[in-house]
Amino acid sequence: MTVADVPPIILVHGTRFSAGQWSSQLAALGDDFPVAAVDLPGHGARSDEPWSLQAATDVISAAVESLGTGPALVVGHSLGGYAALEFARRHPQQLRGLVLAGASASTRGAWAVPYRWAAGLVPRVSAQQLTRWNDRLLRRLYPPEVVAATIRSGYAFHTLPTAWGEVLGRFDASAMRHVAAPVLILNGEKDTVFRSGELDFARAHPDARVELIPRARHLANFDAPDAFTDAVRRFAWQLPARS
Repeated sequence: MTVADVPPIILVHGTRFSAGQWSSQLAALGDDFPVAAVDLPGHGARSDEPWSLQAATDVISAAVESLGTGPALVVGHSLGGYAALEFARRHPQQLRGLVLAGASASTRGAWAVPYRWAAGLVPRVSAQQLTRWNDRLLRRLYPPEVVAATIRSGYAFHTLPTAWGEVLGRFDASAMRHVAAPVLILNGEKDTVFRSGELDFARAHPDARVELIPRARHLANFDAPDAFTDAVRRFAWQLPARS
């Protein structure tokens, strides 16, 4: 692979978080790849922007353009993974590869019921209380250097009902037919819910494979940042050269 063929990498955060979720990956991947992390609409620096999947794909598209080095490897976690699937459908010419992290469960049918319930519950709890709970949980589970940027950036609780309201009922393995690039389905070994459809998602694409992060849960890039980054790095180097 020549210097011109090194894929840029766009990192797309999960529910309620922001670009700060990727602080470990930005630091580790920046020496080898052009890399950027986005704030989706309604999150982080875009907190005042209304959420929609179309707007989310526009943000990802603009990030690819900003790096100026051709089609990108897009890494999406959870909500960001489903946004990345929509991006793959709307902007296939900008996609070099796709990593779905914690985003290989169907959002249709009975699986979606508890998530609809949770999305409805969030507005009933104050943002201050939710922030205290989230800060306490992250600090208890992870080293400061892994979560400091996430805590500092705050949380997008106000966007969660709208974002998941649009995603729920929309995605299943059939969405993979719109992905015109290799796919890595990268899940935490213990992420039972979001692993539920990983084999269906992999079978639905001619160039997809599953890789698990040992002992990691849904936030695999927090649980095992080095292993997560290494998996993304290996996949990036294996992508075909640009045509």
